[in-house]
Amino acid sequence: MSDLPSTIGAWRDGDPVGRRRFVDIGTIPLERGGEVPDVRIAYETWGELAPDGSNAILILHALTGDSHVVGEVEPGHPTPGWWPGLIGPGCPIDTDRWFVVAPNVLGGCQGSTGPASPSPDGTPWASRFPQLTIRDQVLAEQRVTDHLGIDAWAAVIGGSMGAMRVLEWAVMFPDRVRGIAPLAVSATATADQVAIQSIQLLAIRSDPAWQGGDYLLDPDGSAPAQGLGIARRLAHWSYRSEEEFNIRFGRRPQGDEDPLAGGRFEVESYLDHHGTKLVSRFDAASYVLLTQSMNSHDVGRDRGGVVEALRDVRAHVVVAGVDSDRLYPLSEQHKLAHLLRVRGDRATVIRSPHGHDGFLIEVRQVSQIIGDLLERVTAH
Repeated sequence: MSDLPSTIGAWRDGDPVGRRRFVDIGTIPLERGGEVPDVRIAYETWGELAPDGSNAILILHALTGDSHVVGEVEPGHPTPGWWPGLIGPGCPIDTDRWFVVAPNVLGGCQGSTGPASPSPDGTPWASRFPQLTIRDQVLAEQRVTDHLGIDAWAAVIGGSMGAMRVLEWAVMFPDRVRGIAPLAVSATATADQVAIQSIQLLAIRSDPAWQGGDYLLDPDGSAPAQGLGIARRLAHWSYRSEEEFNIRFGRRPQGDEDPLAGGRFEVESYLDHHGTKLVSRFDAASYVLLTQSMNSHDVGRDRGGVVEALRDVRAHVVVAGVDSDRLYPLSEQHKLAHLLRVRGDRATVIRSPHGHDGFLIEVRQVSQIIGDLLERVTAH
C-alpha cells in the first residue's frame, strides 16, 4: 500500500471526472473554535431543480460513503453507488419529479476538503487538520445549499453518520427542512458506540506507519494500511448481525484452509476482504477524523439537553431502525421517535437479518419509508 498517499492526492485535487461536481465554499468556522479555510465540497446531483426550488432532496452518506449514491464504478469513484435502486427515473426517489443532491462530507477523501487536502502552506493538512463535529459538517452542507440556490429541502435523508447530520439539519436550520428521515441512529453517540469506535481508532494509531497522522506528508512513504484494515474488520462486524454470520458462515473453513493448522474460517476471510477493500479506496486520516466526529455526536450538547434540542423540530419526521442492529439498537430509534413526537411514538421497523447495514440492503422497505415521508411533505 505504499502508493496510497498518491492515490489520496488524486482525490484531493478534485478533477471534474465522472458525475462529481465541486464547489468552493470559503472558510468554515468550527464549533470548537478555529476554522478550516478554502473548503471545497464534492457533490453529485440527479434530476432537475424546479424553478421555485421546492423539489430538492438532500441525501447524506455514512462513514465511508461519498457523493456517489447510485451509479457504477467510474473515473473519480472507486466504488459503485452505495444505495442502489433508490434514485432515478421511476425509482422510489423519482428524478422525473425530484432534484437530488448528495455531498461528500467535510473531512472526507472523495473530493471534499480533508486531511489529505492542501493546507495554506501547500502541504497536506495531515495531523494539523482540526477536529470536526457533526455540526461543522452540516454548516459546510448549508453553504452548498446556498450555492445551489435552494431555500429549503423537501427532505433530508440519511443513515448512521448521515442520520446524525439529518438530525442536526433539523435543529440547526429548522426553516430550511420540510421533512427528515433519520435511519439507524441515536440522538447521541452511546457509550457502546464510542467504545467500539475507539478501538478502531486505536488500531489505526497503533500502526507504525501512522506517524502521528503525518504519513500524508511523505509521498513515498506507506499508509497505515494494516491499522485501517483492522479497524474496518471490527467496524464491519458491528454493521452485521450474529444471526447473519451464523447462517451465512457457521464454522466452515475458508476453502481448503484448515483453521486447526493456521488457516481461516469463512467469516475471517469475509472480514479480510472488507478490510482490504476499504484500504484500497479510503484514507486512514479521514477515517479517524470522521469517527471522532461520530463519537462527538450529541444533538443536545449546549442546547439544554436532547429533549430541549429536539422540542422545536418543525419538519415532518419518519424515524426508522433495523431490528437486528447491534450497533444502533432499535430501542434507540424508538427513543428518538418519542422525542420527535412521531405518530405512535414508535420508529418504523426495518426487518432484516443484516444488522446495521440493513438500512442499505433492504431498499424496498426503505423506499416505503421514504415514500411515506415524501407523501406527507407534498401534502402540506
